[in-house]
Amino acid sequence: MAEIYLDNSATTKVCMAAARKVMELMTMTYGNPSSLHTMGFEAEQELTKARTIVAEKLGVDNKEITFTSGGTEANNLAIFGAVAAKKRWGNKIVTTAIEHPSVLNCMKQLEHDGFEVVYLQPDANGNIVPEQVQRVVDETTILVSIMLVNNEVGSILPVETAAKVIKEKNAPALLHVDAVQAFGKIEVRPRRQGIHLLTVSGHKIYAPKGVGALYIARNVRMQPRMFGGGQEKGMRPGTEAVPLIGGLAEAVLQLSTVYDESKRIQMLYEHCKKQLQALPGVVINSPENGLPYVLNFSTCSVRSETMLHFLAQKGIYVSSGSACTKGKQSHVLTAMGLERTRIQTAIRISFSQETTQQDIDCLVQAVKEGLACIATGKL
Repeated sequence: MAEIYLDNSATTKVCMAAARKVMELMTMTYGNPSSLHTMGFEAEQELTKARTIVAEKLGVDNKEITFTSGGTEANNLAIFGAVAAKKRWGNKIVTTAIEHPSVLNCMKQLEHDGFEVVYLQPDANGNIVPEQVQRVVDETTILVSIMLVNNEVGSILPVETAAKVIKEKNAPALLHVDAVQAFGKIEVRPRRQGIHLLTVSGHKIYAPKGVGALYIARNVRMQPRMFGGGQEKGMRPGTEAVPLIGGLAEAVLQLSTVYDESKRIQMLYEHCKKQLQALPGVVINSPENGLPYVLNFSTCSVRSETMLHFLAQKGIYVSSGSACTKGKQSHVLTAMGLERTRIQTAIRISFSQETTQQDIDCLVQAVKEGLACIATGKL
């Protein structure tokens, strides 16, 4: 049975170049980058090289890149570090109701600590309109945290508008952007976009799990959340995971040009969407103007978990939402105000550089079979 993997927003398959680099750094250049001997110096060189590669992809200086264990740690470091540095200027934080749990759970803790958190609500298509940001940011706002691309429906959020509003209102706020689902798929240039803090994760771009990075603009003062030996300029102390970091950098080097790859993915997305819409009862939950790497749909008749397992038996792997929610009802679709039936029957498929049209055709045929089974009482 052929394997068709369409859950790339949860994690991607590690590319061979990254895997080889990880093995090389584990077995050959395995010194501690803080050691003063030759082996340590060689590891430090690899660390610097990796930092430069990630920085160049973002169009920033390598001194502005801090390596972390992944997107969750980077989001936590950015949010709590920014609030700790800015709290004397105000008490207000602005985010959205459709952020990743690693952002939303930070916000819950900050509310518990006495901060005012404003959650922007999406429309029925998962979009946050610029006017919403304009209305809530003021002179007491110390942090705006908005993801660039939503991980469940693919909506693209108004990050540049947020940067503009912060400047226009002379707010003391820092702008944090979770770019985990955007990095490597669309152009991300934090300096040009007015972003102060930006999160990326390795395992969404064909690098290993357990590694990510946080861009911290050179003029931003942050408070560290961990303390140790001073690695990563004291922002993320602890011996750096050089093999994983090297794998991240190698994966960045292997990324296809954004423009050429996005055209191919867009064609796959449109083909898949058209085929799914032809099935009885199926509705699309992703917005027209979203990132084509993510397509969320509802069967409106078969519960998500049932369809997910039916597809898995055929070697087709999809999800019912964010992997971090472990099967709980989607907070994103709930915030969009979708009816209960759509939420409970939603499926997310997400494409990668390995996805083919044949994969899409097999998926649609399997969904069709699943719908037929429920109609005849076999599912």
